Amino acid sequence: MRFFLLLLLFPFAGFSQVTTSANTKADIQFLQVEIGRNHGIVSDEIRQRFPVNNIHGTEYVSFLAKVNTPFHQNELESDGILVGSKIGEILSLKCPIGELSSLLSNENLSYIEIAGKVKPHLDRVISDVRADSVWMGANLPEGYTGKDVIIGITDWGFDYTSPNYYDTLLSNTRILAAWDQFKNAGPAPVGYAYGTEYTTPTELINAESDTSNIYSYATHGSHVAGIAGGSGAGTIYRGLAFESNFLFTTFLVDESAVLDAWEWMYNKATAEGKRLVINMSWGLYHFQSIDGTSLLSQALDNYSSLGVVFVTSAGNNGGENFHIQKDFQGDSLLTRINFYSSATLSTLWGQSIQSWGTPGEAYSVGIKVLSSTNTLLAESDYYSTATTLNYIDSFVVVGADSIFFNLSCDAAYPSNGRPQARLRVKRPTVSYRIVLKAQAASGTVHFWNVTELTSDVGNWGMPFSSLGSGYTAGNDSNGIGAPACTFSAISVAAYASNFYTAGGTLAGGALANFSSVGPLINDTLKPDIAAPGIAVGSSMSSYTDAAYTAIESVDFNGRTYDFARLSGTSMSSPVVAGVVALILDANPTLTPAQVKNILIQTAREDNHTGVIPATGDVHWGHGKINAYLAIQLALGVVGTVEMEQSFNWSIYPNPTSDYISLQGFEEIPSESILIIDMQGNIVSESNSFEQIPVSELTSGMYFVRIVRNGKVEQQKFVKQ
Repeated sequence: MRFFLLLLLFPFAGFSQVTTSANTKADIQFLQVEIGRNHGIVSDEIRQRFPVNNIHGTEYVSFLAKVNTPFHQNELESDGILVGSKIGEILSLKCPIGELSSLLSNENLSYIEIAGKVKPHLDRVISDVRADSVWMGANLPEGYTGKDVIIGITDWGFDYTSPNYYDTLLSNTRILAAWDQFKNAGPAPVGYAYGTEYTTPTELINAESDTSNIYSYATHGSHVAGIAGGSGAGTIYRGLAFESNFLFTTFLVDESAVLDAWEWMYNKATAEGKRLVINMSWGLYHFQSIDGTSLLSQALDNYSSLGVVFVTSAGNNGGENFHIQKDFQGDSLLTRINFYSSATLSTLWGQSIQSWGTPGEAYSVGIKVLSSTNTLLAESDYYSTATTLNYIDSFVVVGADSIFFNLSCDAAYPSNGRPQARLRVKRPTVSYRIVLKAQAASGTVHFWNVTELTSDVGNWGMPFSSLGSGYTAGNDSNGIGAPACTFSAISVAAYASNFYTAGGTLAGGALANFSSVGPLINDTLKPDIAAPGIAVGSSMSSYTDAAYTAIESVDFNGRTYDFARLSGTSMSSPVVAGVVALILDANPTLTPAQVKNILIQTAREDNHTGVIPATGDVHWGHGKINAYLAIQLALGVVGTVEMEQSFNWSIYPNPTSDYISLQGFEEIPSESILIIDMQGNIVSESNSFEQIPVSELTSGMYFVRIVRNGKVEQQKFVKQ
């Protein structure tokens, strides 16, 4: 059979000043060609595949960027760019689709990434994680319920009217505010040019729910929020931190929008003077590095340094043999690319093969086309990460059929210095077998096979498989994507809750077969912890058009609200977010790193986890979460996070040189009064609240720490 190869090369000439990856260059070039071809009209396919949104009549493309010093925001805005949130050097922005070339030469930016698109990943749960003992305050100073802690949910499908987000008396909503980024009627939050913000109970009730979006009228966010902090609305399906407050953001399914959501939540929590834990039951694989070095990960780490605790699902690719790690020694790799099949999924396009290598070690990739009997029909050239400077949009012709693929490569990806290749192969219309081929002189390369949709929000793996001698099959390791790969984030695996059968036998407890497996490609351990994520009961949106089976219903204000069971690490993540809220209720001074370490130190083992080494396990992290032991440990840990809180006691004199006294107590605290330096070290201890000597301390800032009414309280003073 004759075959030939037609190459369409998109040169990257003209891109200057601003550093970016080959993937982003390729996507910008593709957008420019398609928009020119369509005379400026954005097709539905483009809108689904890329982070393109119409905001007040203008089409914008979302990006994350790293800024130069000095940074002049007004110069970006004068080009029509919508500047969003800035944390450290990381910036979110939206560029008019006709101004992409000017963005690439803007002197205010050093590096840009097109924003990756995002995909979403209790009765038995409470006792399994030992939260019931925390609520009751068993052998604790008091019970903890998440009061005075804010849980931020970045998701889709919120029902603002649900009684599950009211207090336990069903009198007042606990939702402080919501930002629907899809709804452009306004008013938008201050500092942002898009979306609609609701800040009062009346506005929330009148809005009813977030607007229909790429996921239609969803319910994922309602279910997730209910697990983290739902009141139960009189049912047994009460969430972990049922007296916490909520912030909801329905975000535009891209990284730039979620960065804006984090900034909005951070500012709201700061204004309230409350600690913030943000839950992220979603993930992405297609874009950027998944070793914790991407711009999104850098931004997340920056917010963590400000005291925000991030909890994220580890992903649902456990059991999918979609990964290969190949240690090359002058040899090659062959593996079959399996394609996802669905007669009803209209957005199905093909498979995306993302690969990352060892810094300084180039490798090459390509494809082969085989018949159903493994006869070679056609193959592409090899394309090296060291020399492939152009975006390749190509197809292999076999008879009357064409196998389409495209490729972009970096010799050294900007954020981590690793060579990378993104190879996308469109699903064949006939039963050809598509084979990935790769070769290298040396170095280790990781490959992943992830489903590609025209909406670019597929995040499930498909297997690499062997066709016999000389071929390699895949495995399910190294399956943690972004943002779960971020070091400061708490990444959560999923297992089935323990329960007693009708015959009194303890059942459940096994790891969920879908829970993604670590570690990262730099051997960092992920996930960090495991929590229940199978058949978790929680609230559904009463406005959803999704199908589900109700397990209980309640009537409230003339409307019926259902509860249903869902499974996934999307469900295990809010379990941990709720436990974190309980911890911060008990001790609001803890840093995110301390919270994470407390969860790790108090994690439990059982016959399902086996003995977990001190370094952790790639399936379970450090074990199953134990809220009760976590609270016990948290009360004894000295934190250094400052909150603008008002206490009815004060330090006098302040500043001071010789001594301090504590004023305003109706009764003496039962535990010792501690003086702590800014590094968290205990430098003095006293059983009296009057005339506490500090003359021996070096000059500087210190905390006074007490435990009162079961909660840690800290205030700052200056030693002169």
